[in-house]
Amino acid sequence: MEMSLVALAAITLVYVLFLLKFLKIKKNHGYRNLPNGSLGLPLIGETLSFLHAQKKEQGAEWIDKRVAKYGPVFKTSLLGTPVVFIMGIAGNKFLLGSGEDVFATTRPKRITDLQGESNIFELSGSRYRLIKRAMLSFLKPESLQNYVKRMDDLVSASLLGEIKEKDSTIKTVSFMKKLTFNVACDILFGIHDEAMKEAFLDDFHILFNALGSFPVKFPGSAYSKGLQARARICDRLLPIMRKRREALAAGAMCPTDDVVSCLLALKDENEEPISEDMVVDNFTILIIASHDTTAALLSLMVWKLSNDKQIYSEVLKEQMDILRDREAGTEGKLTWVDIQKMKFTWQVAQELMRMIPPVFGTFRKALIDTSFGGYDIPKGWQVFSVTHATHMEKDIFSSPTEFDPSRFNKSAKPLPPYAYIPFGAGLHSCIGNEFARIEALTTIHNLVTKFEWSQVHPDETITRKAMPYPSMGLPIKIRPRVTT
Repeated sequence: MEMSLVALAAITLVYVLFLLKFLKIKKNHGYRNLPNGSLGLPLIGETLSFLHAQKKEQGAEWIDKRVAKYGPVFKTSLLGTPVVFIMGIAGNKFLLGSGEDVFATTRPKRITDLQGESNIFELSGSRYRLIKRAMLSFLKPESLQNYVKRMDDLVSASLLGEIKEKDSTIKTVSFMKKLTFNVACDILFGIHDEAMKEAFLDDFHILFNALGSFPVKFPGSAYSKGLQARARICDRLLPIMRKRREALAAGAMCPTDDVVSCLLALKDENEEPISEDMVVDNFTILIIASHDTTAALLSLMVWKLSNDKQIYSEVLKEQMDILRDREAGTEGKLTWVDIQKMKFTWQVAQELMRMIPPVFGTFRKALIDTSFGGYDIPKGWQVFSVTHATHMEKDIFSSPTEFDPSRFNKSAKPLPPYAYIPFGAGLHSCIGNEFARIEALTTIHNLVTKFEWSQVHPDETITRKAMPYPSMGLPIKIRPRVTT
C-alpha cells in the first residue's frame, strides 16, 4: 500500500510538472504567430493518436487530416515536445538544407535516450564531421566494392541455412532482420561470435520495438524494456571495445579493420580520443541504420514481388540474365559489375521507398527563433519534415498512387532537389544509402535466382512500428528453384 501511494504521488508530481511546462509553453508563446493546430493534452499531446496511426500505416492519413484542417504548416505536441510539421519541397529544403546555426539534428529526448545523445544524427560541427569521415571510410563506393563477394557469401549461406528442406515456410521479416544484422556485424563491426551476435540481436529487437512505443518509463512498458536493452548493449560492447583498444595499441589490429576500431582510433580537435559513450552511441545508431531500414525494404520487396507477377517477372529476367552473363573467373560469386547491372531491381526498390518510405520523417530542433511559411517557430521547438508529403505529390510524381518503377529510369524527367528523400537530404543525409543498395540487391539476386516462393497470407497489410513491415511477419512457402 505504501509503495502504491508513493508511486501515485510520483506520477501525480510528474504530471503536474508537465502540466506547468505545458501552460508555460502556451503562455510564453501566446504572442507569437504560431502555426495553427493543437498541442493536445498536457504531457501526452497527440502522441497516442500519432503512434496508433503509425502502427496501422495510416500516418499519412493522420497528417492529411491536419493539413486539411490547419494547412501545410501546423503545430502539435509529440513525446512531450511541441512540434511544427511542414510539408512540401520548400519545407524539406528549409529544414534539411538550413545551416547548423539554425537547426540541430537533435530529436526529442525520449528518442535520444534510446539511441544515445552522441550518435552521428545528434552531432554537429567538428564532431559530426569527424564521425562522418570515419564512417565514410567504410561506406564509400571504393570500399564497398571490396565487400560484395563477402556479402554474397553471407546472404547465400543465410538462405541455405534457413531453407534446409525441399519445401520450407519462413517468416520473411524475422529472416531479413537476422540477415541484415549479421551482415552489419560481420562486415562493419568485425563481430563474428554467434552467441554474441544472438545476444545483441535480441536486445536490438527490444530497442526497435521501444522506438515505436509510447515513451513512459513504467515497469514493464516497451519503452522501459528498450532502455534496459540499451544498457545491456552498452555493457556487452564495452569489453569488446577495450580489447580492441589494447590490440590497436599493440599493433595487432588496424583502424581500417572495422568501424569500432576506426572510432576508437579517432582523436578530437584537442588530440584526445573520443569518449567510449560516443563509440557506443554510433555503434548503436549504425546498427539501426544498416539493419532495420534495410530489413524493412527487403521485406517490402518480397511482399511486392509476391503480389505483382509483372514486376516479379521483370526482376527475375534481369537477375537471371546477370547470372548467365557473369564474367568468367569470378568463381560464381557476385561482383561489383553485376550490382551495377541491376537497374530495374533497384528502380523497384526506389519506387517502394517512394510509396512506403522506411523513415516516416525527419526531426530537427530550432536553435534560434525562426520562421517558415509566414509562421513563427520558437527556439527549442522541434520541426518535422514528412517524407511522404513530396513522394505523393502529383505535381512531382504523376499518378502518385500507381506503382511505376520507370519513374527512376535515367531517361525519365529529373526530380527536383528535396523532392525524393527516403535517405534524407542536405548535410545530414544518410551516409549508408550505398551500403543499403548493395545489400538489398545482393539479397534479392540470391533469392530470386535460387528459390521460388508464395505468400502464405496474400491479403497481408503493412503496419509501422518505427519501420513499415508486413503485419503478420510475411510468412512464405519457399523451395529451391528447379533449373533446366
